[in-house]
Amino acid sequence: MNITKTLAEELNIRPEQAEAAVKLIDEGNTIPFIARYRKEATGSLNDEVLRLLDERLRYLRNLDEKKQQVLATIREQGSLTAELEKQIMEAATLVAVDDLYRPYRPKRRTRATVAKERGLAPLAAAIREQKITEPLEVIAASYVDQEKEVASVQEAIDGAGDILAEQISDAAVFRTYIREAMQKLGTLHSQAKDASVASPYEKYYDYEEPVRRVAGHRVLALNRGEKEKILTVSIEAPEEQILRYLEKKIILNTNPYTTPVLKSVIEDSYYRLIAPSVEREVRSAMTESAEDGAIRVFGKNLVQLLLQPPIVGQVILGWDPAFRTGCKLAVVDPTGKVLDTTVIYPTAPQNKVEESKKVLKKLIEKYHVTVISLGNGTASRESEQIIVELLKEIPQKVSYVIVNEAGASVYSASKLATEEFPNFDVGQRSAASIARRLQDPLAELVKIDPKSIGVGQYQHDMNQKKLDETLQGVVEDSVNKVGVDLNTASASLLSYISGINKTIAKNIVAYREENGVFTDRRSLKKVPKLGPKAYEQCAGFLRVRDGSNPLDMTSVHPESYKATEALLKSLGYETEDVRKGLGNIRRQVKDKKKTAEELGIGIETLTDILKELEKPGRDPREEMPKPVLRTDVMELKDLKPGMILKGTVRNVIDFGAFVDIGVHQDGLVHISQICDRYISHPLDAVSVGDIVQVKVLSVDPVKKKISLTMKLDTDVEQKQK
Repeated sequence: MNITKTLAEELNIRPEQAEAAVKLIDEGNTIPFIARYRKEATGSLNDEVLRLLDERLRYLRNLDEKKQQVLATIREQGSLTAELEKQIMEAATLVAVDDLYRPYRPKRRTRATVAKERGLAPLAAAIREQKITEPLEVIAASYVDQEKEVASVQEAIDGAGDILAEQISDAAVFRTYIREAMQKLGTLHSQAKDASVASPYEKYYDYEEPVRRVAGHRVLALNRGEKEKILTVSIEAPEEQILRYLEKKIILNTNPYTTPVLKSVIEDSYYRLIAPSVEREVRSAMTESAEDGAIRVFGKNLVQLLLQPPIVGQVILGWDPAFRTGCKLAVVDPTGKVLDTTVIYPTAPQNKVEESKKVLKKLIEKYHVTVISLGNGTASRESEQIIVELLKEIPQKVSYVIVNEAGASVYSASKLATEEFPNFDVGQRSAASIARRLQDPLAELVKIDPKSIGVGQYQHDMNQKKLDETLQGVVEDSVNKVGVDLNTASASLLSYISGINKTIAKNIVAYREENGVFTDRRSLKKVPKLGPKAYEQCAGFLRVRDGSNPLDMTSVHPESYKATEALLKSLGYETEDVRKGLGNIRRQVKDKKKTAEELGIGIETLTDILKELEKPGRDPREEMPKPVLRTDVMELKDLKPGMILKGTVRNVIDFGAFVDIGVHQDGLVHISQICDRYISHPLDAVSVGDIVQVKVLSVDPVKKKISLTMKLDTDVEQKQK
């Protein structure tokens, strides 16, 4: 198999791009490094394509290895033919290889094995040839042998049938046809084990849908309902079509003595041996496809969440709401340092509202708090009411934001949180995390297992290894896209930087604490275990602000410093001029191709250098929509159909998007209500963190369900403006 050619065809890229990417991956380069600093080699393949290429590269190499193992095994058995070898080498999937290997795979003891041991293989072969000219019972009589435990003519015929049934079941061409027929023409059914029991799966108590049309989120929901023993799920295959196909392929002569037996054998083979295993395979493929789709959605949501813009230069009060145990508060300064923590009891059962307000007023005045970051957990609604009352009573201009606190409790009880805040209890750590995730979402959220962040669907029901690998890649790409400050980044943040593992990240922090701040990138080479390769991979993503070399504060890689300095000199600038940003430098380079050749670099690298010199150390998150700051509160009962509100997209799933409109219950915008044009997935139109205008369609206070639409009437929309 020409893996490079296959990758190029699958990903719709040029063969030389695939070849370069594979070579760079094999040399130990990370995906973020290749995407950012090896654009000339790969033709500017982005991190998303490179990750897919890396995944498919591993699969295809695994497939190649499997083929060699299968060929070796069949060759040892003396059964390998040129035709079979060709079929195995041309197989495009592991399933296809398994189908071809099936007849030669060592089997456990089966009915067919027993029949062969009893000497019935020649009888089976005679039936399969369909050339018998006398009643089958006459021929089978010679196989009756008490010593071999063949007691009667019928037992001999049945044993021969078992051999034939297994042969039919093992035929790759038959299994391929049946699998495709089940996928294209089968119907997925689900029934309730007890229809009188209420459950979240009631819509699936009597459900059927063509296999080819079942949406991924329904597959995962059905799997969960089946796992919880609430549903029974099955596939109804086009049995008549399949049986007629098998008969046509197997019964080549109309023989009155063998045809009835072969028809019976075909049915036995299909119902007993083929259908159960192929149904499992089809459902497994449906699950894998659904999981891949859900993982992709989770990844895209996670990217948007991680790249939420930080609220810079603000003193933030983090509020972890609760009832009985009180609301935990933490004040953090603009750098994320915790200035103060305390607990107040404004909620039931204590209801110490006025006393709590006094504490809050003192904190706001003492530390000049400008924003309150309120977690959306238990008692959040009651806490918000108190915050709104407080803001009306104080002279300072303070706003508040409802923050998704998913994962805060997981972080606060983690080993990492204990190391970071050894003298804090879990509530204080949680409040600090809630404040920091508003201040710098990326830096804080990397401390939490991505699965606990709350922007996916059915994440606990899917392949955890694959989910973890994908989400770790998403976090890695996001961190490297933004870059980190070498002198302030935590070990957990540094560990996601290209080329840096957890050990090296801890060593960087330890070196910083022992020797003081890094004054340049070159000092990284003194960090224990950070060798030349790791330095090459990480240097461009680590920023040194106010260091000895102005280029260290940019994403320009040290390998391009000489070219950058030569470029600056040719345009009449000093390297020091970079600190203030060179806003129009791109316009001064009239001929990029000629300039790149003179500098000995590629055009893509030159373009990136110029872009960075215009705004050194720029944060790509600045382009994202800012969080909605609130000063007043709404409740579910305040909502009326037709109201138009501004909200933040909190989660995007296969069938729609959940939007926070400030009432502590996210509303659902169904995929059909997102826009007027057809979209195959909500992510085609919206992303987590988007600020959107929505209209209320309906409100169910009992079930706490809000139905929204983003299709705003033109006249109403104009009035709102």
